[in-house]
Amino acid sequence: MEASPDLVESDTEAALSADTSAIRARRKKRAESAQTVNFSLQPEVRMFLTEQAREAGMDMTHYLQKLVDDHVVATAAADNPLSIRIQARRAFINRIVALAQEMDTAGDFNEHFILNVMKRAMDEPETAENYTRAVTQDPDNERRTARISASLNQQIGRLIKRAAGARSKRDDNKKIQRAQIQGEVLTSYTLLDKPAADAA
Repeated sequence: MEASPDLVESDTEAALSADTSAIRARRKKRAESAQTVNFSLQPEVRMFLTEQAREAGMDMTHYLQKLVDDHVVATAAADNPLSIRIQARRAFINRIVALAQEMDTAGDFNEHFILNVMKRAMDEPETAENYTRAVTQDPDNERRTARISASLNQQIGRLIKRAAGARSKRDDNKKIQRAQIQGEVLTSYTLLDKPAADAA
């Protein structure tokens, strides 16, 4: 008994889809490996850096990234594109954190706080320009810009949450709630809330 053409075509499409997914997974893994540097620290050095990271309100990974960025900015030429992007990213992050604190203090906190802070920031020409510089490595490569933008947006979400002393909002099943958005820099964001004592 021969299989129907529709079944054969369906099986072929499923196989091609699986192959494509596998290829994308391998590419992603190679890209992540290319961006990862592994090295060992002496225990005393690690303890020292851990304390510095804690004082800066950062986890170890982000603090070490900051140290590397500091070196690039300090040693690169003033017109070096990488240095310019790093400085733009820092300026944008600093403004976002300050703005989140200002808005929270003013009583503007709600579950859409991450989106509202980003919208307010992007209404500021200089802040919006810094964001564009930070995520644009190659103006003709939209996919690369989208990847850099997604990474920065994730970091920004965490920083806004921390600046407001908030937490991720969860549903009755303890699942973190997220919202989707179109026409904004963010395409999705985590909804936030605060403990009852802080929200009152």
